[in-house]
Amino acid sequence: MTLSADTIAAHPAAHAWFFCGIGGSGMLPLALILRGLGASVAGSDRGRDQGRTPEKFAWLESLGLALHPQNGSGIVSSDQILVASAAIEDSVPEIVAARALGCARLSRAELLAALFNRAGRSIAIAGTSGKSTVTGMVGWILTEAGRDPTIMNGAVMKNFVAPDAPFASARVGSGGDFVAEVDESDGSIALYHPTIGVLGNVSLDHKSLDELRELFGNFCATCGAVAINADDDESMALAPRAARVLTFGLGPEAMIAADPGSIREGATGIAAQVIDRRSGAAHTLALQVPGRHNLMNSLAALAAADLAGVPLPLAIAALGRFAGLARRFDIVGTSPGRITVIDDFGHNPEKVAATLDTLRAHPGRVIALFQPHGYGPLRQMGAELAEVLATRLDPPDEVILTDPVYFGGTVDRSVGSERIVALINAAGGHARHIAARADAADAIAAIARPGDRIVIMGARDDTLSTFARDLLRRLG
Repeated sequence: MTLSADTIAAHPAAHAWFFCGIGGSGMLPLALILRGLGASVAGSDRGRDQGRTPEKFAWLESLGLALHPQNGSGIVSSDQILVASAAIEDSVPEIVAARALGCARLSRAELLAALFNRAGRSIAIAGTSGKSTVTGMVGWILTEAGRDPTIMNGAVMKNFVAPDAPFASARVGSGGDFVAEVDESDGSIALYHPTIGVLGNVSLDHKSLDELRELFGNFCATCGAVAINADDDESMALAPRAARVLTFGLGPEAMIAADPGSIREGATGIAAQVIDRRSGAAHTLALQVPGRHNLMNSLAALAAADLAGVPLPLAIAALGRFAGLARRFDIVGTSPGRITVIDDFGHNPEKVAATLDTLRAHPGRVIALFQPHGYGPLRQMGAELAEVLATRLDPPDEVILTDPVYFGGTVDRSVGSERIVALINAAGGHARHIAARADAADAIAAIARPGDRIVIMGARDDTLSTFARDLLRRLG
């Protein structure tokens, strides 16, 4: 069945939706938004079948979403619309069943773009790193400003977590603003037509730099206005393609700027003077999330909010109440023996570097457990990742790499974590490969001592949070 994006955008609640992989970080918030719009939503997930994060799936069922085993049994009518990753194998039972019945199929990005593009004011957060945090910040600012936005995020936003919303990665509002992070990794960023865009950075991740320059350049040309990181040369090189630009950063080219001399870093927050170079006005910003990367994220959010018409003092005050995101330098707790465990989404070189730099700004040994988020990404950026893990830590620090996350499929698994460990050690770092996470936990428990910070890093695997909590209990 053929179904146009315009039809979806006009009447999203008129259709029955089935999400293949409904528990995924990109799928779950989109399913929540459709439910909030009154649509009938069902789905399946390999993680549910394997017993991973049962509390998340129980919550989805409590909201009225019908969940099925990933065996095709939930696809029962040609009127259903299947939402599935463009990369999912044709052999997956839901794909087979939907094809047999003639169901329409959309990718996550196609559906999100259709909903996003119909908004009165659409705000797209792009860049290699920081998208989820900036999305959460912008969404929180607009909420505090009374704008009642819809927010589509790839992470749980702590400000919106409640007893009835423990996995708040989406918010459905009645205002005209729609804030979403947009993904360059699969090229789907080209589907969006934002009123306002944010370009935080351009660096190696899933694609080559040449491909990223083309994708992000086209993105800038599509937006009505763009907030661009003035401190990132790759981003600034694309500024001429934008119709209107508002720059942010620490350097002299930034219009929304933090005074470098005013920055005060703490273990759980960071503060600085923010200067609006258009007027000369200065304001004090005090964040509850740590690290210079979060200061940059906040400047991006302030620039976006400014383009959306939110006064800068109001936006700065709102950011002072921003609680952060789950799995973004998320301090799980500190044991009675003064060992702190941190859960973090860091998975590409830039994200990992930001996390390690934040840790190294304060005393204490770092034990970093890194679970690569796939075999493909490890081949693409393994050398750059190894350089970060070798150079951003001190000699006493420890790095442990487990095998990459793998939930099944036909991906080439010939290049694994052993290669990265060899590169780290060749560059002067101290790393070892421990294939299984359970064995890695044993190794960490054996070497941890008072004052250590243990950071659990990786993406695409919600059970890393459970692993971090279990490790903290074990250390206690």
